[in-house]
Amino acid sequence: MKLRLFAALLLSTSAPVFAAENVDRDMVNRIVDAGMNHGQVIETTAYLSDRIGGRMTNSPQMRAAEAWTQSKFKAWGLSNVRAEGFEFGRGWSIDGIAVRMTAPRVLNLRAIPIAWTPPTPGAVTAGVIVAPMKRERDFAKWRGKLRGKIVMVTLPNDGSEPAKSVFSRYADDDLRKLDTYDQPTTVDDATADRGLQRRLFAAKLDAFLAAEGATAWVRAARTDGGLLFGEGSGFRADDARRVPGIELTAEDYRRLARLAKTDAAPTLEIDSRVRFHDADTKAYNIIADLPGRDPKAGYVMAGAHLDSWVAADGATDNAAGSAVVMEAARILAGLGVKPKRTIRFALWAGEEQGLFGSLAYVDRHLASRPPETDPERLKAGSYAYWTRSFPITPRSGYGELAAYFNLDNGSGKIRGIYAENNAAAVPIFKEWLAPFAGMGATTVATGRTGSTDHVYLQSVGLPGYQFIQDPLDYPSRTHHTNLDTVDHVKAADLRQAAVIMASFLWNAANRDAALPKMPLPTKPSPTNPFAYPDDDE
Repeated sequence: MKLRLFAALLLSTSAPVFAAENVDRDMVNRIVDAGMNHGQVIETTAYLSDRIGGRMTNSPQMRAAEAWTQSKFKAWGLSNVRAEGFEFGRGWSIDGIAVRMTAPRVLNLRAIPIAWTPPTPGAVTAGVIVAPMKRERDFAKWRGKLRGKIVMVTLPNDGSEPAKSVFSRYADDDLRKLDTYDQPTTVDDATADRGLQRRLFAAKLDAFLAAEGATAWVRAARTDGGLLFGEGSGFRADDARRVPGIELTAEDYRRLARLAKTDAAPTLEIDSRVRFHDADTKAYNIIADLPGRDPKAGYVMAGAHLDSWVAADGATDNAAGSAVVMEAARILAGLGVKPKRTIRFALWAGEEQGLFGSLAYVDRHLASRPPETDPERLKAGSYAYWTRSFPITPRSGYGELAAYFNLDNGSGKIRGIYAENNAAAVPIFKEWLAPFAGMGATTVATGRTGSTDHVYLQSVGLPGYQFIQDPLDYPSRTHHTNLDTVDHVKAADLRQAAVIMASFLWNAANRDAALPKMPLPTKPSPTNPFAYPDDDE
């Protein structure tokens, strides 16, 4: 026997064989027609953004979004539409902000209140002091010097200019680079605790400024270009802030800092009009079902976070993703189809504060971990150390979830999907993507992505996935900023994303078996057991 033939026979008997996926091309065509020719995804995005606006968790705008999305799900024929509550904290909203320099000349400044800081008692006027503070040990330098002052807490920098275009799409080479196994990294508890102290610094700064009698505090926006962000913490009732805080554009902040170095130190007038909303401290995930024909087959799920920050309208983060999930629901319900598994649609709350909505769902329905008992760690919230707590205990519903698909990286078109280091999922996703190659969706990236609502499902071994999306100007200009409006949403991209989302849900719902799961995680060893701590971290 020739060596080449022998080798071929050996490979044919020893190599693993993956069964071809049964992709219903006729159903793909129906989904594409419904989404591309009769789509409503851009109208949904615009209603959430233009009409309702920025949707801080537990704000009046978020309550409006919770009610409207439920009404749409019901109108489209979804079943068991409900708002599932979990404890969150205070709502907060902005009525207005006016900041101006009154000396050495009059100049209106670009500003936003920092989330969950209190209002000023009307317009307040005071001189500024540049007192950079980013660690608790910095307080000693400024003790006794801040009373009656507006405290500028950011260390001024020299500014920056963009090194590349602010708008981009992935090139083929960019997508190829994503296809790399992502080595998990685990730090020891001491390193994690140092990170906790950084998270608690904002509360300590507020307490210090209040004790010192500061009138207000100001920080600089973290990037140039006139952008404002306004993110903040202090939403829990036991973490209420006492000193009004505002953010200035980086350019306006540096102007004040330069003047403070001269003999004409500036005076500011600040009128921050914000409100707290404490009537209902629960946040709500909005959930709706397209019932399956086999009640024993479990369910598949799509999700996106409905909440946003409020520097603008929360269009690309994440009305766009929410609208895609809603559009997938509308398409599949409108086709009158009956999948094998139930298809569930979720719009999460509290994502911006720590993925709280999806975590609450996991903790309630899918898996639990031992609760945190350390008083210091609990200052960051009861879930701050959730992923570090072992063992994981699957709940009764653990085996019912067959797949979860998430969308939350702006409004760019889908270019593929992250396999989350799940080698068994890679060939499946490649076949599911094949019909959409002409739409630019071709890549199954082996590695992981984070910071969005599939993370906690993955952390307990469940098949949760995030799609790869073209970046557009999401990371450079719109993410959490005052430019996050519908102007930066591409309608054609959202239509493409919606039909791919609907198709993936249909494939997962009708697959003979659930998507392959990773092993149930157990407590990992530190990635580098020989590392020494850096006290300046």
